[in-house]
Amino acid sequence: MLIFIRMNTPKSAHLKFFLIGIFLAIELTDCRLRDRLCFYHLIVWHIVQNGLQNEFTMKGQAKALTMKLLSNHARTIMYSLSAGFVAALLTACGSEVWNNPYPIHDEGENILYNVFTERPKHLDPVQSYSANEIQFTAQIYQPPLQYHYLKRPFTLIPYTTDAMPNVTYYDHDDYPLPDDSEADDIAYTQYEISIRPGIFYQPHPAFARSDQNEWLYHQLNDKELASIYQLSDFTDTGTRELTAHDYAYQIKRLAHPRLHSPIYGLMADYIVGLREYADVLRDALLSEQWSTTFLDLNKYPLEGVDVVDDYTYRIKINGKYPQFIYWLAMPFFSPIPWEADQFYSQQGLVEKNISLDWYPVGTGPYMLTENNPNLRMVLEKNPNFHGELYPKEGMPEDYLNGLLSDAGKPIPFIDKIVYSREREGIPRWNKFLQGYYDASGIGSDSFDQAVQLVGQGEATVTDKMAKQGIRLETTVAVSTFYIGFNMLDPVVGGTGTEQSRNAARKLRQAIAIAVDYEEFISIFANGRGLPAHGPIAPGLPGHRYGEAGMNSIVYDWVNDGPQRKSIQVARYLLAEAGYPNGIDQRTGAPLVLYFDVTARSSEDRSMLDWMRKQFQKLNIQLVVRSTDYNRFQDKIRKGNAQIFEWGWHADYPDPENFLFLLYGPQRKVGNTSGNAANNAANYNNPEYDHLFEQMKDMENGPERQAIIDQMVEILRNDAPWLWGYHPKEYGLYHEWFKNIKPNRISNNNVKYYRIDAELRQQKRLEWNKPVLWPIGLVVIIVMISLFPAIATYRRYERSKGVQNFQMKPH
Repeated sequence: MLIFIRMNTPKSAHLKFFLIGIFLAIELTDCRLRDRLCFYHLIVWHIVQNGLQNEFTMKGQAKALTMKLLSNHARTIMYSLSAGFVAALLTACGSEVWNNPYPIHDEGENILYNVFTERPKHLDPVQSYSANEIQFTAQIYQPPLQYHYLKRPFTLIPYTTDAMPNVTYYDHDDYPLPDDSEADDIAYTQYEISIRPGIFYQPHPAFARSDQNEWLYHQLNDKELASIYQLSDFTDTGTRELTAHDYAYQIKRLAHPRLHSPIYGLMADYIVGLREYADVLRDALLSEQWSTTFLDLNKYPLEGVDVVDDYTYRIKINGKYPQFIYWLAMPFFSPIPWEADQFYSQQGLVEKNISLDWYPVGTGPYMLTENNPNLRMVLEKNPNFHGELYPKEGMPEDYLNGLLSDAGKPIPFIDKIVYSREREGIPRWNKFLQGYYDASGIGSDSFDQAVQLVGQGEATVTDKMAKQGIRLETTVAVSTFYIGFNMLDPVVGGTGTEQSRNAARKLRQAIAIAVDYEEFISIFANGRGLPAHGPIAPGLPGHRYGEAGMNSIVYDWVNDGPQRKSIQVARYLLAEAGYPNGIDQRTGAPLVLYFDVTARSSEDRSMLDWMRKQFQKLNIQLVVRSTDYNRFQDKIRKGNAQIFEWGWHADYPDPENFLFLLYGPQRKVGNTSGNAANNAANYNNPEYDHLFEQMKDMENGPERQAIIDQMVEILRNDAPWLWGYHPKEYGLYHEWFKNIKPNRISNNNVKYYRIDAELRQQKRLEWNKPVLWPIGLVVIIVMISLFPAIATYRRYERSKGVQNFQMKPH
């Protein structure tokens, strides 16, 4: 900013150095005072009124300007500079904090501040399947069903429907069967779903029409596209009512050859005619030489989906598949309007990356208004959201915990959610403590600072955290973190011969014993985890506890508990595999294995160093190949990894949702469906697959449990995974963050949250008061350093005056 100043009178000296002091303070503190334009305006006005001149820049040149204007009025200079500096500091220390990372106009607003660490790859619900994506998509899209937020065990309830689906079994002659019919007698199952009227989509240009009721943006020309760079560049938006046709349209998209839905392979086995439908769409695209960008799925009927009327549709499932109802609570079965599909299919928009995968369109409580995945993503309340009420009932403890204080009130409560990308744990943690994030996980480095154990090992926050009003919520996650072996790799998976496969199996078993997950949990998770003995997470049907649930390949039962086998057992298995002491007995070369991860932080590097040491117990050299998450996903999909680190969080509360991760037809590479699926290890065991096909359609009970036990034992022997651990989740929440109940099965929880923005602003001011004495010390040092310059300058002026006097003629 330029300020024009005229300085000819001695009286202006006080003012000019007062101003210099102000800007010197600003330069030194780099505070938010620069935003106080009104304050600057008053200063400029006062200067103009006093008729000052001499142009100079009043910002970055503060020091140079100060030296230029120094004169023999040293005392005046020092007093004026000090007064200006103090005035600037007093102004800066009002109602603002200096370290606020957010715009000043957002202070006190009803905004939730959260973080994300990995950029989402897909936001199109037909493709999105990762936890870092569903935290966004679950707030935007509305599948027909959802989970009750408070009830346990997890309970499905209507979302856009007026009731739970009507499920009817039919025989091969299309006659209805009783609910207790045997699975062998059931030819197909019909789900009839009725949605409520009056549900509308978010404002979106795909729905915009002219006064003549013509689409405004469905046939964009080059001139119109020239000014379009992001979705917000469209000036007009529209909306329309949700219909049953939109749900049917999305189910058809599961089979679209260009979309590669990760659940197509599974759903093609169940939804009647879906596999044949994929062939129909492929033929349609081939007839157009794949040149068309928009394939109108309304023109192609799907046998397994029938739209009865605008508010009712039916889905036909082959045989009996009880778990299908859980899928109806996932974004895969959310509605997609054909208008959005056509709008985003325009070539000009595709070239500019304006797509459904980047800009979702839904009927949910929030809509994505900013997508900058390298920096931040912003959700804002959907003004067309149909309205929903906070639950009126829950568990007995929910009343005591205040979780029903908002019972019956309209949701969502929060107007806006700002997700900031934070790659490192320390900045995340510090911003949480300063009140700039409303919630936080707990890293290993900050665990002792945040959590203490009391009584019988019960975790609670430390006294320091409690004084800040921070509370701790814990739960055992329905998740598993594991290390997988690519079974297509010739070293860890074996080649086609039985001898090679047996050798590779013993190698995997040896590694499973050597990698000490008890130690891992203690060091890197601060005890927040349970060593896994198989794929099924605790708390789900099918999970065994005690000796019956022990992995006997890796553990022995000792003193009423599992004890990891000795490293000597692992070395024996390694020698049996053909690698005595880690040396390939065929070539004499050391055994080198490759580990693909997404690790980035310093904490991750420590974990990787630890993992190398675990393999070194067997004299195996482990080479770590780190990459970003999207590239990592690509490597897994193409089978280019040898050993990899991954995890799985339950989609729904059933053991089938974990056991299908190792089902042969679901393997990533070469799966029978022709599409990438979820068997990342590419494990393929015919006996296991046969048992899985028996188990998947059964109701929970002793017979199903017996089959699950057989399947888990096969997996333990084959060891396609190092079973890793099941995490215990610890979450910290500020006192202004309300209605928190951990629920990782249901992902659309943001609409239930409430923020006390006034309390948050009060605490931010209290916790982030600037410490001014170091700045004052710097100013004093600067001022003292000016005295020699002043003295030198005064001597120079005096000598110059004497010379001028002597040179004057007398």
